[in-house]
Amino acid sequence: MRFLLITLALTTVLFTSCDETKKVIDVAGSVQLSGAYNITNVGAIKVNDPAISINFAALDKSVRGTTGCNSFFGNYTLDLYSLSFGDLAVTENYCEEPVMTTESALLNALRQTGSYTYENNVLTLYSKTDRSVLLTAKKEKKDS
Repeated sequence: MRFLLITLALTTVLFTSCDETKKVIDVAGSVQLSGAYNITNVGAIKVNDPAISINFAALDKSVRGTTGCNSFFGNYTLDLYSLSFGDLAVTENYCEEPVMTTESALLNALRQTGSYTYENNVLTLYSKTDRSVLLTAKKEKKDS
């Protein structure tokens, strides 16, 4: 009986500490991702418009940005290096080409995102199906 109680106590501590470790890792990843980014590439499309951006807010795991024509916002889910976006709300202005093509590619890239990396102030989003690069973005520098 005593052995069973000790085993149960140790198992509880183990699972509780693993859960806490996972929470710390998730929070650290969300804080690292937090901030504003200028999108530089969407798939094969090179982006030269600083207005095309994405911004992550770690506090409520919300995302917002601009496509060069329309604004979008929604939520994201982060689990270690797994990243996915919920349904995004998008304004419905019409703009001339090639802006609409870039917008369509950008929104599709966000829908297809499954993971990410963040190195040297560059965020890279990868496909959930084949891990191909969907989007790259450079973190905006904060003014001192």
